[in-house]
Amino acid sequence: MTKLNLIVEPGKHEIRMTREFNAPRELVFKAMTDPTLVPRWWGQDATPLTVEQMDVRKGGIWRYIQHDSDGTEWIFNGVYHEITAPERLVYTFEFEGMPGHVLLETVTLEEHNGKTLVIDSSVFQSVEDRDGMLQAGMEAGATESWDRLDTLLADMQQIA
Repeated sequence: MTKLNLIVEPGKHEIRMTREFNAPRELVFKAMTDPTLVPRWWGQDATPLTVEQMDVRKGGIWRYIQHDSDGTEWIFNGVYHEITAPERLVYTFEFEGMPGHVLLETVTLEEHNGKTLVIDSSVFQSVEDRDGMLQAGMEAGATESWDRLDTLLADMQQIA
């Protein structure tokens, strides 16, 4: 299994993550855009996810709710700006617990010899917003999510 590569340059508004998955990009794209599959990998295993809305088209809205065992909810939402299957997704991302701190996320999928390199670039409105996301545990959360995605992709390939 490959590991998450996190790139954070001092003074920049961006966080860039990359990881290679042992699956064709069509499958990775499906896992990222199918509302029945997203809850199987997005977020932490300890906080189950409900996809409340996921309209994967330009101008479409997405809204995810994570639940913990004591009933606390963390809600995230955004708007899709570009969908180029199976190679690119561009959308906004906002944590409803901190309204107004919207970032623009671009996910690019590059296939090489049956494997897919996922390049995820998040551009924040300020360096402070970027640093706040890092301090909130974004790297650990992304690592767990992408580990779960890796497991899901392996399961999907066994079924196919």
